[in-house]
Amino acid sequence: MGSAYRLFYDTPIHLVRGEGVWVYDAGGRKYLDMYNNVPHVGHCHPHVVEAICQQAGTLNTHTRYLHDNVVNLAERLTAKLPDELDTAMFCCTGSEANELALRIARTVTGGTGIIVTSFAYHGNTQASYEISTHSIPAGELPDYVVAVPAPDRYRGLYRDDDAVEKYAAHVRDAIDLLRSRGVKPAAFVIDTIISSSGVVAPPPGYLSKAARIIREAGGLFVADEVQPGFGRTGKNFWGFEADDFVPDIVTMGKPMGNGHPISSVVTRRDLVDAFGKHGRYFNTFGGNPVSCAAGLAVLDVIENENLQPNARVVGQHLVDGLWKLADQHTCIGDVRGTGLFIALELVTNREKRTPATELAARVVNDLRDRGVLTASIGPDENILKLRPPLVLSIDDADYALNILDDTL
Repeated sequence: MGSAYRLFYDTPIHLVRGEGVWVYDAGGRKYLDMYNNVPHVGHCHPHVVEAICQQAGTLNTHTRYLHDNVVNLAERLTAKLPDELDTAMFCCTGSEANELALRIARTVTGGTGIIVTSFAYHGNTQASYEISTHSIPAGELPDYVVAVPAPDRYRGLYRDDDAVEKYAAHVRDAIDLLRSRGVKPAAFVIDTIISSSGVVAPPPGYLSKAARIIREAGGLFVADEVQPGFGRTGKNFWGFEADDFVPDIVTMGKPMGNGHPISSVVTRRDLVDAFGKHGRYFNTFGGNPVSCAAGLAVLDVIENENLQPNARVVGQHLVDGLWKLADQHTCIGDVRGTGLFIALELVTNREKRTPATELAARVVNDLRDRGVLTASIGPDENILKLRPPLVLSIDDADYALNILDDTL
């Protein structure tokens, strides 16, 4: 398969089966999955599996024919969003969804310039890769892409009460820089909890202020909900709801089908109509009956099993437990996040907040050896990301906390 692929852990795991929050390797050993947000409602959830199997045994084709599933899913998704966001378009991956969002923004605004945050990931198609500052060194970004500092109040540029204004000022500066290059702004794109940077939740007011700034410049605000969406934060169904505003475009993917490839762009009808006047959108597999059956089943489970409230309660229990561990282990510099989207930042010096990169790698691999799966993230890869399926229980959280305590 080639050297471009990467695997987790010094000793990679050969997984053969999953159930709920547990996965099993080829030797029969089980591991607690504290990292994988793709099986959003649990590995191999029976309701999702049955929905996929039943539809696969009935009909699967593309979206140039009428089918109830795609319309039903569009209705269910738009019902979860503000009234203005009333039109859904379907793709297969988060990368495709972000690519389509860029096409819409550029067509509607007439601009090409894109503003993103530093060390963000938005996909691996060419256009989404070019705005993924996680993957591209700053000096290699195209002229029509400008990265602004991630609004990180732990190790970022600004940590005081004026952090929102200071971080937002960089969005204005980015617009000026684009214009100095002869580039008209088209969109500001942000994952509403910046995962790759270390589960950085923008301080209250930042998202709405950034939206106002980009709109004044003639651009659109794109909320990337591929990771924070679908109730993961516990408090809200979507990450952007932590702030008081409505995005122009919302993208979603990964957890939407519980592992089955499906994604979506939801936006305003006027934007879709303006986009449609200049070109058509067709996706062979996006919105096919089987994928939409998976998406509908995921929404069923989230609602029927109260997984958003579960994420809030269990996530808070996990955060409280991590802060207790911080009393014992001085290498824990910060614990942040809401719901089941949590970061544990490891440092060699709490006062200087020096990243403990080597320690984080050792911890990740030792946890794997003890039966708990996670990974390190961030520019210095010193941050453990805890992002388990939403069916994680209090007992599961305690199991993870005890093993982390032993590891540290």
